[in-house]
Amino acid sequence: MQSSLFILGRQPALGLAELESLFGADNITPVGDIAALVSADPDTVPFDRLGGSIKLAAVLTSRNTTNWNDLAEYIEKTLPQKLNDLPEGKIKLGVSLYGIRTNIQQLNKSTLQIKKALKASGRSVRVVPNNELALNSAQVIHNQLLSPVGLELLFIANGAQTIIAQTVREQDIEAYAARDQKRPKRDARVGMLPPKLAQIIINLAVGLAAPGTILLDPFCGTGVILQEAGLMGYVPYGSDLESRMVDYTKENIEWIEKVSGQNFGARFETGDATELKWEPKPSAIAGETYLGRPFSSLPDRETLSGVMQDVNLIHKRFLQNVARQTQPGFNLCIAIPAWKTPEGFKHLKLLDSLEELGYTRRSFVYANTEDLLYYREGQIVARELVVLIRK
Repeated sequence: MQSSLFILGRQPALGLAELESLFGADNITPVGDIAALVSADPDTVPFDRLGGSIKLAAVLTSRNTTNWNDLAEYIEKTLPQKLNDLPEGKIKLGVSLYGIRTNIQQLNKSTLQIKKALKASGRSVRVVPNNELALNSAQVIHNQLLSPVGLELLFIANGAQTIIAQTVREQDIEAYAARDQKRPKRDARVGMLPPKLAQIIINLAVGLAAPGTILLDPFCGTGVILQEAGLMGYVPYGSDLESRMVDYTKENIEWIEKVSGQNFGARFETGDATELKWEPKPSAIAGETYLGRPFSSLPDRETLSGVMQDVNLIHKRFLQNVARQTQPGFNLCIAIPAWKTPEGFKHLKLLDSLEELGYTRRSFVYANTEDLLYYREGQIVARELVVLIRK
């Protein structure tokens, strides 16, 4: 079986945990902190549903060196033969390096040498110049490197070796932007959950569950998680304390159904997640919970302590309500708040008493639970991804 190589996103731990949920730890081999090898044929990977990986590549070979000059010389000699398999037309070539020590000037110089070798073999070639050692998604897509005559070669340092791979899929940044920005109803007050993060939360909750799985978001907000669940083939079930949010979610789901040409069979209701009884019973829960007050700067110790106590109580009551309605083995992935302080992140106290509440927190082989945090520089309130199994 051909191996798949994934280039991970900005926060690699999230991508590794996602891959582990979908493919199992036994089928994954991390490559440094930027990539992962998975024992799966690239043609069978459901890449569109992966929020934590930015590139999917087919492994071509590996070399017992990380010296860029040696690697470039190898490609200069062997690539002309590979291009015989490509259809006629001008070749579009791009090169991305990960963990390989060189500089932009040397990289561009080497790619021009490769171009000369290809032209000498009778093929017309256009090389995409590098502004960074690795091309970004926009460059790959704009320069048509995934077309029949396109080729992006990846060189990934793996200890003393280098994995050489060819990109076969790239994160569709335009589709993500459209699903995020063109929704008819948005509300910055309840937070702007990125679709990519929504996908990660869903994958951590259900893995590769069968289509038709009923996925509940008990704090649905404007419905980002539910829209991604529907696109994955699951039945979205949303509830929220505010009827306005439920109305927003309905309108957004109707919009994405029209755009995608699908009917999700979604269900909605208004109610408090700490006491609402959900019918029909969901197969799993995936959602972003109540994050508390937003902060543009770090609050004083007393204010933060008060917010954390209030948020902790809501989450405790929510988990108690879920436990009353579910059976052992029921899965949840919830994004809960963690607050960034000069001393490090502060977490909800209930994480220390999950066993008493009837849950086991899932651990991952290749991602530490304390690293499953989504945040951007300057943010005070981070989203901590917590995967729970009902005992």
